Amino acid sequence: MTLLFNSDPVRGASFAALMAQSLPDLAVRIGADSVEGAQVRYLLTWEAPRDLFDRYPNLELVLSLGAGVDQFDLAAFPPGVRLVRLVDEDLGLMMRDYVCMAVLGCLRQLPDYMGQQRAGVWQELPLRMARDTRVGILGLGHLGRAVAMGLAPFGFALSGHSRSPQDLPGLRCLHGPAGLETLLAQSDILVCLLPLTPETRGVLDDALFAKLPRGAALVHVGRGAQLDPQALLGALNSGQLARAVLDVTAPEPLPPGDPLWAHPRVIVTPHIACQTRPEALARHVTQVLRAHLQGQSLPGLVQTDRGY
Repeated sequence: MTLLFNSDPVRGASFAALMAQSLPDLAVRIGADSVEGAQVRYLLTWEAPRDLFDRYPNLELVLSLGAGVDQFDLAAFPPGVRLVRLVDEDLGLMMRDYVCMAVLGCLRQLPDYMGQQRAGVWQELPLRMARDTRVGILGLGHLGRAVAMGLAPFGFALSGHSRSPQDLPGLRCLHGPAGLETLLAQSDILVCLLPLTPETRGVLDDALFAKLPRGAALVHVGRGAQLDPQALLGALNSGQLARAVLDVTAPEPLPPGDPLWAHPRVIVTPHIACQTRPEALARHVTQVLRAHLQGQSLPGLVQTDRGY
């Protein structure tokens, strides 16, 4: 059985060496030119060519190199080919660390102080306690749950919203349209961890920002296409939003001269909240392939009708 690693060859070499230890019968090929298409049963990739299923007629699994799968045309998948997103404990821990950093930074007004530093201003700003601050999390999947658990010890009043009902300890769980309205109205800091679907594209817009308490903050670690940048700038400049931390933008990288680069109350990072390490990738792929060969449910299996 053959797996094609369709990404950076240096990273692929590390991955192949690890897979040789866990699944010695698996042939790992690196780069599309390294193998005949008919030999490929498993494809590990970030993006897919348009002729994916013609090029690899015996394909059984497509494994995303990341936690997101919005880069794939889900409607084009034949019935016999399944798509798996990356699910690994390390991703949850990395996202937990980043969001805790960002939420605490918003609490202690780090974007404002960084703006003051660039302007040469020495000025104290009013202090707010975590116990008096409400944090709302949009999206309660693997990453959202890890973030909620990481934030809990700081004493924030935590709420989360998901598509379907959930019950998580220490977190007020809301769902559906009415639940979303409640969460927005009671979020001093809003964390977006939603997957990108037709329903969530452009969701961070004027209407959503208007439903937040005046002076709220945004931590965006979902997908860049969920954010309307003009709406964000308008909300920041009007005072409806006080500050924002963005790890994702559209496009990526953010173009030179984009006003978000220089906004005094915005922090931009280059999509680094989670980074996939070869060890974590090999661990995940091993679990998926073993489950596949044994006819068991696949970790990270994507429901194509939902888009995640």
